[in-house]
Amino acid sequence: MDIIKETNLKQFITTVRELVEKKLDELVPASQTEPTRLHEAVRWSLLGGGKRFRPVLMLAVGQAFGCEPDKLIATAAAIEMIHTYSLIHDDLPAMDDDDLRRGRETCHKKFDEATAILAGDVLQTLVFQTVAEDATLSADIRIRLISEISRAGGTPQGMVAGQALDLAAESREISGEELENIHSSKTGALIRAAARCGAIVAGAGENEIEAVSEYASSLGLLFQITDDLLDVTAHVDALGKTPGKDKKAEKSTYVSLYGIERTREMALNVHGEALGKLETLNRDISLLKEIADYVLRRES
Repeated sequence: MDIIKETNLKQFITTVRELVEKKLDELVPASQTEPTRLHEAVRWSLLGGGKRFRPVLMLAVGQAFGCEPDKLIATAAAIEMIHTYSLIHDDLPAMDDDDLRRGRETCHKKFDEATAILAGDVLQTLVFQTVAEDATLSADIRIRLISEISRAGGTPQGMVAGQALDLAAESREISGEELENIHSSKTGALIRAAARCGAIVAGAGENEIEAVSEYASSLGLLFQITDDLLDVTAHVDALGKTPGKDKKAEKSTYVSLYGIERTREMALNVHGEALGKLETLNRDISLLKEIADYVLRRES
């Protein structure tokens, strides 16, 4: 498969989503496979829509460094799996207790809590099987990708750590520094890993990988800031999940700490920082700039 020809971000997103959906469908057991209820739950959560933002970012970074989608798509699908596993578990009553995800019932509401936990477990483990068995990549690259994804998903600075810190911060006042630390792990770690994995597969140099990592760190922060804004400004039909749930859970957000207008100013500043991190790259970074613009303006 050649480099994706689209230079327009909207077209690029559509193409990547199609590629990722096809790959995910291939990788995940069919719903008729025993235990059928478990595999139905996995497919309900994984193939029920979603922005596929992290795979889009990974393929855009890979393309910036001249890499073909064939070498990127399995890892991109794996990153979407670990993201979806985190959503299934975050939505559970013991965590964020949400009834709506991607515009329809959450996994535990559609099935049951035990099945939802197991569906998340399936996806988490399938992530590493997918990367380990990707014959398009060398063993050294696969090991490095597994390391990147593992760090982003776990602790002490990964997604699981961020969720633990987020839960511990409920119903108490926290500082802006604490809030950024929470979301650097909970949201930012996997976004950063997606970008880094794209650069690693493409054979980028260490300085280039570091520049991409800094860009993605700012992008992850921007994603969370806009998420907090959408939680108070968006309608449920556009958002695809329950708006206002952060306030209900007494969670500190950028909006609750700084107000809507100041939060919008912060989003503009972080957007500028993300673009600035790309300037050291002697590559075609047009799509990466468009992705930062997309995150700033997103409505869902």
